[in-house]
Amino acid sequence: MASASVGTSIDGGIGTSRMGAFSHVDNIGVDKLPQEMHAMKLQDGSDNVYDDKETEAIVVEGNGTETGHVIVTTVGGSRGRPRQTISYMAERVVGTGSFGTVFQAKCLETGETVAIKKVLQDKRYKNRELQIMQMLDHPNIVALKHFFYSNTEKDDLYLNLVLEFVPETVYRIAKHHNRMNQYIHPLHVKLYAYQICRALAYIHGGHGVCHRDIKPQNLLVNPQTHQLKLCDFGSAKILVKGEQNIAYICSRYYRAPELIFGAVHYSTAIDIWSAGCVLAELLLGQPLFPGESGIDQLVEIIKVLGTPTREEIKCMNPNYIDYKFPQIKGHPWHKIFPKRTPPEAVDLVSRLLQYSPKLRYTALEACIHPFFDELRDPNTRLPNGRPLPPLFNFKSQELKGATPDLLKKLIPEHMQRPLA
Repeated sequence: MASASVGTSIDGGIGTSRMGAFSHVDNIGVDKLPQEMHAMKLQDGSDNVYDDKETEAIVVEGNGTETGHVIVTTVGGSRGRPRQTISYMAERVVGTGSFGTVFQAKCLETGETVAIKKVLQDKRYKNRELQIMQMLDHPNIVALKHFFYSNTEKDDLYLNLVLEFVPETVYRIAKHHNRMNQYIHPLHVKLYAYQICRALAYIHGGHGVCHRDIKPQNLLVNPQTHQLKLCDFGSAKILVKGEQNIAYICSRYYRAPELIFGAVHYSTAIDIWSAGCVLAELLLGQPLFPGESGIDQLVEIIKVLGTPTREEIKCMNPNYIDYKFPQIKGHPWHKIFPKRTPPEAVDLVSRLLQYSPKLRYTALEACIHPFFDELRDPNTRLPNGRPLPPLFNFKSQELKGATPDLLKKLIPEHMQRPLA
């Protein structure tokens, strides 16, 4: 099982709302668990109460090493629910950063492997990531199984998110193919891109949530089924019209141009740009816009899309007044990608990577693009002969605002049934 694969990102990025970024997995030791785990006092988070004395739990000492510590917590015990003990044996750290640690653990009651994301909690604020994850329930989003709080001897409060463990990331899959000098199988590219769009349709349309850090490291994949799950909502936020947001968000290669222009009133279209960058990277075998700084990032974008017009800059950030850019003509999209790239794939990329946020496809519009028609064919199978992962088990929230015509294209005839 891959060491870098958990229910949350461990390969870097910019975290907000006190959640922080995880450093690159290749640079961290993966066999030691955090020192704080020697003396943690645990509190169950099932009722979202920090100081509920009835829900305190203990740490049972392990075998004398940090790996092997058993974390015992409880679920329920209030509002008429039965009290249930859950024990997790910590196995190894799989990610670490300035705000916390991700470690792999095993639930002793069920034998299930989970990922536990342990982050420092500011007692003055509710945790945005936890609040958002509690709202979400979708086949293409990593599941939050449980959460609890822990105190160190210094009385620091930590939030522990217990997440489903998924054994790979799109980042590692792409890296492996790159090392082997191979392209990712075209059907896998379609599957990953489609499932990213489904996850975005659900969080954007159903909940008004903007992920704000879509990148290959935050896309988990089950290598047997090729089901994809979006993870790490540490940068996510429910966008409110008229409310300002920080512009310095999202990992650089995937950062929408309006963010580089300093926009603070952006929309969920920033995630669509990031998804377009991921699709382009899967087709190319390398990042499309590998900028070394914020400005260099813009230069990389201009090299492909050309210099934005005054009107396009206004669409990205109406308050931006410095228009002094060298006039560069855009590069034809079909010349960016290898000759074997299907024209439908190139067309979809071009519709996701538009300067004007309002001209970018929505996630649902992307899902009905002809590039994904093969996935709607009942005879399509994975390259190994297995069936495709679930692709059409739509929830009503992700179809919010969909027109009858869009729905007709979205759900293939062989899958049409009442919505869940």
